[in-house]
Amino acid sequence: MIGKGTSIAHTGTSIDYGWNQEKDAEIVFSQHLAGTDPKEITEEFKLIQEENTRCQKNTLSFILSPTQEDGKNLSTEQLGELTQKFIKEMQLKERQAIAFVHRDKAHTHVHLYVNRIGFDGRAYNDSFIGKRSQLAAENVAKEMGLTTVKEVQLEKELDSIKVRLEIRNVHQRVMESQRPKTLDSYIKAMQERNVEVIPTINKANKLQGFRFEYQGHNFKASEVHRSLSGGRIMAQLSRNKGIAKPKEIGKSVQLLGKTVELGTNLATSIAKNIIKKTIKRAIDTGIGI
Repeated sequence: MIGKGTSIAHTGTSIDYGWNQEKDAEIVFSQHLAGTDPKEITEEFKLIQEENTRCQKNTLSFILSPTQEDGKNLSTEQLGELTQKFIKEMQLKERQAIAFVHRDKAHTHVHLYVNRIGFDGRAYNDSFIGKRSQLAAENVAKEMGLTTVKEVQLEKELDSIKVRLEIRNVHQRVMESQRPKTLDSYIKAMQERNVEVIPTINKANKLQGFRFEYQGHNFKASEVHRSLSGGRIMAQLSRNKGIAKPKEIGKSVQLLGKTVELGTNLATSIAKNIIKKTIKRAIDTGIGI
């Protein structure tokens, strides 16, 4: 579960949004309030807020987002319990508060609004409220047996590693089996295997490198693996074409029917990689003598 928190000044507008019936809004929690509509609740907030006119951002706004799977299984009562535990973690039990669940998207989430001004007229200390909200949500998730942020991050990281490995394997198969000689043929071969190769072109219309898109993930080429940097890919295409010397590399390439100049860094990287491969080949040959 993810928790986000901030201090706001537009109390009425926010509560009105939380109550939005178009988003299948439903009240899941309320404390120290008697109102039955956004206007009445806003007025109740303001009555207390008038005790501290120095505080401009006088309402606390939180969003509590269980994971998509957890959200599907949580009842209205459980979402209320989740909100109550979060309020306790944030030490906000003695303040006016109201929370709504939104189920308009696949991702169920709770909007919680708390009066920053207490009944004693003091403003709640909102220092580092974003970080504190995250930690409170983490503690509540653990207590209720829900998926925590750390578990979500680990799952995303493992998925990212798996996808990057698959992209690299597709690249290697294309280079080994088809040995493309041009950028267009390489892009086409990768696309046939469901990997989109997206050229990165700067404002000066110069090719700087590539990104890979696969299974909803988008990575800079070098993020997939260092062997897939723009310079190494272009150097390999050049070798497939029979170019073995840096000086034989042109300053431009054909890309989707257009001539695109190579960026300075990319051209330098291609040359370096061709030199490295030539030296390695020479050393390997020498060792074999």
